[in-house]
Amino acid sequence: MTHNQYQTSVQDSSQPGSGTARRRLKVLQVGKFYPPHMGGIETHLQALSGELAKQLDLRVIVANDTAEKQEELMGGVRVSRVPTRLTLASAPLCPAMIGEIRRSQADIVHLHLPNPMAVLALLASGHRGRLVITYHSDTVRQRVLGALFEPFLRTALSRSSAIIATSPEYRRTSTVLAPYLDRCQVIPYGIEITQFEHCDSQMVQQLRQRYGDRLVISVGRLVYYKGFEYLIQAMKQVRGKLLIIGDGPLRAKLEELAKSAGVADKVIFAGEIANENTVAYYHASDVFALASVARSEAFGIVQIEAMAAGLPVVNTKLDSGVPFVSLHDKTGLTVPPRDPGALADAINRLLDDAELRRSLGQAARLRAHQEFSLETMTTRVMALYDGVMSGNTSVGNR
Repeated sequence: MTHNQYQTSVQDSSQPGSGTARRRLKVLQVGKFYPPHMGGIETHLQALSGELAKQLDLRVIVANDTAEKQEELMGGVRVSRVPTRLTLASAPLCPAMIGEIRRSQADIVHLHLPNPMAVLALLASGHRGRLVITYHSDTVRQRVLGALFEPFLRTALSRSSAIIATSPEYRRTSTVLAPYLDRCQVIPYGIEITQFEHCDSQMVQQLRQRYGDRLVISVGRLVYYKGFEYLIQAMKQVRGKLLIIGDGPLRAKLEELAKSAGVADKVIFAGEIANENTVAYYHASDVFALASVARSEAFGIVQIEAMAAGLPVVNTKLDSGVPFVSLHDKTGLTVPPRDPGALADAINRLLDDAELRRSLGQAARLRAHQEFSLETMTTRVMALYDGVMSGNTSVGNR
């Protein structure tokens, strides 16, 4: 089937007098939050929903930050933010989500996990249609609550028609997914590549004048699994400067570390910067570094942004999707996690070798186009929906 045929392939028995009337496939996306709430899963959900809404009858249900319900249309996507009654271990509890799923009459409910409320709401709703789950990551830190919740998670995974993993590595290494590999399919994240290819050249020039040459950039929340402390320690040996874009609970601690390590003059904390302005920072830099240290970093979407801007990447060899995004010796360099010396050696190697930076950066941009574009991701998800509705879930398996 083509996607145009697929859009109208659901027979609508509600149309009297006609057994051949057709309607668009009805899909309900269920996430934890939605932009402007910041986060990698939220950004992914927005990008995917914006594209799917052009082809499907799509609606998104997420938690609101308040005890109020909010309905809105964002970029052509219908978003329902249901009231949050309580927050437990960073998980919003939204009982109203149960009724929203039950009343949706969706052909496919698509859950984005980890999200305990979405799982509990789905199970309590009585939904008997198709279920697709994107398994973004394991629950790494809340082990006690995770163990208590596991039976409900496994029930939902068992009921699913298909499970999306975002990389072959995560599908292979997740113990949670191990019993369900027959229904797991790999669909990597995708972004709007062209958004990061071009930017304001005058702004790039101003940034280079401000920060100088040999600039290393890292982007992300200042949280434990990003490994910024190892990157800051690496700067004692790096012949260049580090620009950190992002904010978070560890900022004060990391700023103090930069001072005590004697690299405060080489590490710039830029804070949060709007996405549209971040592009110029990528283009003003020479190397992108992702020093993550835990499986909580399941993929590292910021790598794709840097790759689309033509930057070589220094990342870490985690048992997650991180080294799958940027490949060692092909689009960048991969080093062991928690190793400041290895980080410094890889960064210096790239800063010292303009030809290596150029060749790896070109390969990075090509890989971003071929594997991680928004169009490619959407096509793969549509093919999966097609397979789910037709009973052939091997479509697109990798």
